[in-house]
Amino acid sequence: MTGKPVLILLPGLMCDAGIWRHQIESLSADHDVRVPDFFSLDSMESMAAAALAMTDGPFALIGHSMGGRVAMQVIETAPERVTRVALMDTAAHPVPPGEAAKRQVLLDIADQFGMDGVVRSWLPPMVAQDRLTDEALMQELTALVWRADVAVLKRHTRALLTRHDGFAQLAKVRCPTAFITGDQDAWSPPKQHAEMQAVVPGSTLTVIPDCGHMAPAERPEAVNLALIQWLTQS
Repeated sequence: MTGKPVLILLPGLMCDAGIWRHQIESLSADHDVRVPDFFSLDSMESMAAAALAMTDGPFALIGHSMGGRVAMQVIETAPERVTRVALMDTAAHPVPPGEAAKRQVLLDIADQFGMDGVVRSWLPPMVAQDRLTDEALMQELTALVWRADVAVLKRHTRALLTRHDGFAQLAKVRCPTAFITGDQDAWSPPKQHAEMQAVVPGSTLTVIPDCGHMAPAERPEAVNLALIQWLTQS
Protein backbone atom coordinates (compact mmCIF):
# COMPACT_ATOMS: atom_id res chain seq x y z
CA MET A 1 0.00 0.00 0.00
CA THR A 2 1.49 3.30 -1.08
CA GLY A 3 -1.27 5.66 -0.02
CA LYS A 4 -1.16 7.19 -3.48
CA PRO A 5 -4.23 7.21 -5.74
CA VAL A 6 -4.23 4.30 -8.18
CA LEU A 7 -3.71 5.09 -11.86
CA ILE A 8 -4.20 2.26 -14.36
CA LEU A 9 -2.63 2.54 -17.82
CA LEU A 10 -4.10 0.38 -20.57
CA PRO A 11 -1.81 -0.51 -23.52
CA GLY A 12 -2.96 -0.90 -27.09
CA LEU A 13 -2.67 -3.47 -29.85
CA MET A 14 0.45 -5.65 -29.41
CA CYS A 15 1.75 -3.28 -26.73
CA ASP A 16 2.85 -3.85 -23.16
CA ALA A 17 3.86 -1.48 -20.35
CA GLY A 18 6.74 -0.27 -22.51
CA ILE A 19 4.44 2.08 -24.45
CA TRP A 20 3.89 3.88 -21.13
CA ARG A 21 7.56 4.14 -20.12
CA HIS A 22 7.65 7.93 -20.10
CA GLN A 23 4.27 8.28 -18.38
CA ILE A 24 5.22 5.79 -15.65
CA GLU A 25 8.37 7.81 -14.96
CA SER A 26 6.47 11.10 -14.88
CA LEU A 27 3.34 10.12 -12.97
CA SER A 28 4.63 7.62 -10.41
CA ALA A 29 5.71 10.32 -7.96
CA ASP A 30 2.09 11.15 -7.17
CA HIS A 31 0.25 7.98 -8.27
CA ASP A 32 0.37 4.25 -7.77
CA VAL A 33 0.74 3.40 -11.46
CA ARG A 34 -0.29 -0.07 -12.63
CA VAL A 35 -0.36 -1.64 -16.11
CA PRO A 36 -2.26 -4.86 -16.90
CA ASP A 37 -0.89 -7.45 -19.32
CA PHE A 38 -3.28 -8.09 -22.21
CA PHE A 39 -1.11 -10.49 -24.23
CA SER A 40 -3.09 -13.62 -23.32
CA LEU A 41 -6.54 -12.03 -23.65
CA ASP A 42 -8.89 -11.94 -26.65
CA SER A 43 -11.93 -9.89 -25.62
CA MET A 44 -12.70 -6.43 -24.32
CA GLU A 45 -14.55 -8.01 -21.42
CA SER A 46 -11.56 -10.06 -20.27
CA MET A 47 -9.23 -7.08 -20.66
CA ALA A 48 -11.58 -4.87 -18.63
CA ALA A 49 -11.75 -7.58 -15.97
CA ALA A 50 -7.95 -7.68 -15.81
CA ALA A 51 -7.86 -3.91 -15.29
CA LEU A 52 -10.54 -4.01 -12.61
CA ALA A 53 -8.70 -6.81 -10.81
CA MET A 54 -5.64 -4.60 -10.29
CA THR A 55 -7.24 -2.82 -7.33
CA ASP A 56 -10.25 -3.22 -5.08
CA GLY A 57 -11.03 0.48 -4.91
CA PRO A 58 -11.48 3.50 -7.18
CA PHE A 59 -8.88 4.47 -9.77
CA ALA A 60 -8.05 6.85 -12.58
CA LEU A 61 -7.79 5.28 -16.03
CA ILE A 62 -5.81 6.01 -19.18
CA GLY A 63 -6.23 3.98 -22.36
CA HIS A 64 -4.18 4.23 -25.55
CA SER A 65 -5.46 2.93 -28.91
CA MET A 66 -7.03 -0.47 -28.22
CA GLY A 67 -6.54 0.37 -24.56
CA GLY A 68 -8.98 3.23 -25.04
CA ARG A 69 -11.57 0.69 -26.18
CA VAL A 70 -10.81 -1.33 -23.06
CA ALA A 71 -11.25 1.80 -20.93
CA MET A 72 -14.73 2.26 -22.41
CA GLN A 73 -15.53 -1.35 -21.54
CA VAL A 74 -14.32 -0.73 -17.98
CA ILE A 75 -16.71 2.22 -17.76
CA GLU A 76 -19.56 0.09 -19.07
CA THR A 77 -18.76 -2.61 -16.51
CA ALA A 78 -18.00 -0.55 -13.40
CA PRO A 79 -18.52 3.19 -13.97
CA GLU A 80 -18.69 3.90 -10.23
CA ARG A 81 -15.05 2.86 -9.76
CA VAL A 82 -13.51 5.17 -12.36
CA THR A 83 -12.65 8.58 -10.88
CA ARG A 84 -11.43 10.05 -14.17
CA VAL A 85 -10.57 8.74 -17.62
CA ALA A 86 -8.23 9.78 -20.45
CA LEU A 87 -8.62 8.27 -23.90
CA MET A 88 -5.71 8.57 -26.32
CA ASP A 89 -5.41 7.87 -30.04
CA THR A 90 -8.53 5.74 -30.03
CA ALA A 91 -12.06 5.51 -31.42
CA ALA A 92 -15.60 4.70 -30.33
CA HIS A 93 -17.43 3.60 -33.49
CA PRO A 94 -18.83 0.06 -33.61
CA VAL A 95 -17.40 -2.46 -36.05
CA PRO A 96 -18.30 -1.26 -39.56
CA PRO A 97 -18.71 -3.47 -42.64
CA GLY A 98 -15.31 -4.27 -44.09
CA GLU A 99 -13.22 -3.81 -40.95
CA ALA A 100 -12.66 -7.55 -40.52
CA ALA A 101 -11.34 -7.81 -44.07
CA LYS A 102 -8.99 -4.87 -43.54
CA ARG A 103 -7.62 -6.37 -40.34
CA GLN A 104 -7.24 -9.74 -42.07
CA VAL A 105 -4.62 -8.19 -44.37
CA LEU A 106 -2.26 -7.74 -41.42
CA LEU A 107 -3.06 -11.21 -40.11
CA ASP A 108 -2.15 -12.67 -43.51
CA ILE A 109 1.15 -10.75 -43.45
CA ALA A 110 1.79 -12.11 -39.96
CA ASP A 111 1.11 -15.68 -41.08
CA GLN A 112 3.40 -15.34 -44.07
CA PHE A 113 6.25 -13.19 -42.74
CA GLY A 114 5.95 -13.34 -38.95
CA MET A 115 6.54 -10.38 -36.69
CA ASP A 116 9.17 -8.97 -39.01
CA GLY A 117 6.48 -8.48 -41.64
CA VAL A 118 4.11 -7.01 -39.04
CA VAL A 119 6.71 -4.46 -37.93
CA ARG A 120 7.56 -3.46 -41.50
CA SER A 121 3.95 -3.04 -42.63
CA TRP A 122 2.10 -1.89 -39.50
CA LEU A 123 4.50 0.30 -37.56
CA PRO A 124 5.52 3.07 -40.03
CA PRO A 125 1.94 4.35 -40.62
CA MET A 126 1.47 4.53 -36.84
CA VAL A 127 4.17 7.20 -36.47
CA ALA A 128 4.34 10.79 -37.70
CA GLN A 129 6.19 10.59 -40.99
CA ASP A 130 8.98 12.98 -40.00
CA ARG A 131 9.77 10.75 -36.99
CA LEU A 132 10.49 7.67 -39.09
CA THR A 133 14.14 8.74 -39.27
CA ASP A 134 14.37 9.05 -35.47
CA GLU A 135 16.41 5.89 -34.88
CA ALA A 136 15.99 5.86 -31.09
CA LEU A 137 12.21 6.17 -31.31
CA MET A 138 11.85 3.58 -34.05
CA GLN A 139 14.14 1.11 -32.28
CA GLU A 140 12.07 1.50 -29.11
CA LEU A 141 8.78 0.98 -30.93
CA THR A 142 10.16 -1.91 -32.96
CA ALA A 143 11.32 -3.66 -29.78
CA LEU A 144 7.89 -3.00 -28.28
CA VAL A 145 6.08 -4.78 -31.12
CA TRP A 146 8.61 -7.63 -31.18
CA ARG A 147 7.79 -8.42 -27.54
CA ALA A 148 4.41 -9.55 -28.83
CA ASP A 149 3.97 -12.38 -31.32
CA VAL A 150 1.55 -13.43 -34.03
CA ALA A 151 -0.72 -15.14 -31.52
CA VAL A 152 -1.03 -11.88 -29.55
CA LEU A 153 -1.94 -10.00 -32.73
CA LYS A 154 -4.65 -12.56 -33.48
CA ARG A 155 -6.07 -12.40 -29.97
CA HIS A 156 -6.14 -8.60 -29.95
CA THR A 157 -7.73 -8.52 -33.41
CA ARG A 158 -10.46 -10.85 -32.15
CA ALA A 159 -11.08 -8.50 -29.22
CA LEU A 160 -11.35 -5.47 -31.48
CA LEU A 161 -13.75 -7.21 -33.86
CA THR A 162 -16.09 -8.19 -31.01
CA ARG A 163 -16.10 -4.80 -29.26
CA HIS A 164 -19.22 -2.96 -28.17
CA ASP A 165 -20.41 0.44 -29.40
CA GLY A 166 -18.03 2.89 -27.74
CA PHE A 167 -20.39 5.84 -28.12
CA ALA A 168 -22.99 4.06 -25.97
CA GLN A 169 -20.25 3.38 -23.43
CA LEU A 170 -19.07 7.00 -23.45
CA ALA A 171 -22.62 8.14 -22.73
CA LYS A 172 -22.19 6.57 -19.27
CA VAL A 173 -19.12 8.65 -18.36
CA ARG A 174 -19.68 10.93 -15.34
CA CYS A 175 -16.11 11.82 -14.37
CA PRO A 176 -13.41 14.25 -15.59
CA THR A 177 -12.55 13.08 -19.10
CA ALA A 178 -9.72 13.95 -21.47
CA PHE A 179 -9.28 13.03 -25.12
CA ILE A 180 -5.73 13.22 -26.49
CA THR A 181 -4.45 12.50 -29.99
CA GLY A 182 -1.66 13.39 -32.38
CA ASP A 183 -2.38 15.86 -35.14
CA GLN A 184 -0.93 13.36 -37.63
CA ASP A 185 -2.67 10.29 -36.27
CA ALA A 186 -4.04 8.82 -39.49
CA TRP A 187 -5.65 5.87 -37.69
CA SER A 188 -7.44 7.90 -35.00
CA PRO A 189 -7.49 11.51 -36.25
CA PRO A 190 -8.49 14.61 -34.25
CA LYS A 191 -11.90 14.75 -35.95
CA GLN A 192 -12.68 11.32 -34.54
CA HIS A 193 -11.77 12.50 -31.04
CA ALA A 194 -13.89 15.62 -31.40
CA GLU A 195 -16.86 13.37 -32.14
CA MET A 196 -16.18 11.43 -28.95
CA GLN A 197 -15.67 14.60 -26.93
CA ALA A 198 -19.11 15.81 -27.99
CA VAL A 199 -20.66 12.83 -26.20
CA VAL A 200 -19.03 13.59 -22.83
CA PRO A 201 -20.08 16.96 -21.34
CA GLY A 202 -17.21 18.93 -19.84
CA SER A 203 -14.52 16.78 -21.43
CA THR A 204 -11.37 18.24 -22.97
CA LEU A 205 -9.57 17.56 -26.24
CA THR A 206 -5.81 18.01 -26.64
CA VAL A 207 -4.23 17.64 -30.08
CA ILE A 208 -0.47 17.02 -29.85
CA PRO A 209 1.51 18.76 -32.64
CA ASP A 210 3.85 16.80 -34.92
CA CYS A 211 2.62 13.50 -33.52
CA GLY A 212 1.19 10.29 -34.93
CA HIS A 213 -0.70 7.39 -33.35
CA MET A 214 2.00 6.36 -30.88
CA ALA A 215 1.71 9.58 -28.88
CA PRO A 216 2.93 8.28 -25.49
CA ALA A 217 6.29 7.42 -27.04
CA GLU A 218 6.45 10.01 -29.84
CA ARG A 219 5.77 13.16 -27.82
CA PRO A 220 5.99 12.17 -24.16
CA GLU A 221 6.55 15.66 -22.79
CA ALA A 222 3.40 17.06 -24.39
CA VAL A 223 1.39 13.96 -23.47
CA ASN A 224 2.57 14.08 -19.85
CA LEU A 225 1.63 17.76 -19.60
CA ALA A 226 -1.88 17.04 -20.87
CA LEU A 227 -2.23 14.11 -18.47
CA ILE A 228 -1.07 16.13 -15.47
CA GLN A 229 -3.58 18.85 -16.32
CA TRP A 230 -6.31 16.22 -16.50
CA LEU A 231 -5.24 14.53 -13.26
CA THR A 232 -5.33 17.85 -11.38
CA GLN A 233 -8.62 18.98 -12.92
CA SER A 234 -11.27 19.52 -10.25
